[in-house]
Amino acid sequence: MNLAYVALGANLGDPASTVRAAFGALANLPESRVVHCSSLYRTAPVGITEQPDFINAVAALETTLAPEALLDALLDLEQRFGRIRAERNGPRTLDLDVLLYNDLEIDLPRLILPHPRLHLRAFVLQPLAEIAPNLQLPRRGPISAWLPAVANQGCTRL
Repeated sequence: MNLAYVALGANLGDPASTVRAAFGALANLPESRVVHCSSLYRTAPVGITEQPDFINAVAALETTLAPEALLDALLDLEQRFGRIRAERNGPRTLDLDVLLYNDLEIDLPRLILPHPRLHLRAFVLQPLAEIAPNLQLPRRGPISAWLPAVANQGCTRL
């Protein structure tokens, strides 16, 4: 069994309900089991700032799916939730990202693990630290060491 962490985010429609529903959808992924879900967090958009705030969270999954198969399953879920990829960092009904998969480090055209920006984003680090406070980020050390650097990013636990 492998342990994967998945980031969830939404800012269109009713994003809090969408993220909660996505937790349920993750629980129905093949060969996978949700073992932890973080609280929901409200965060300001990054990049394109003229859009609604996001609701973000993180889930921990035990899975036998390979990393790219997990990515495919997450992309399928995004589509089922009405995701349209119009612009990078733009508004979305649901965004699902594989953050970590065991201690695996890979750099593929479709998937980079660990997620290359996870240590720079409060909306990822705070919910991740909530469910895995002792987590060691590959090549970066304890998650707790990265939290002070993102403390000013305006991420509020709901």
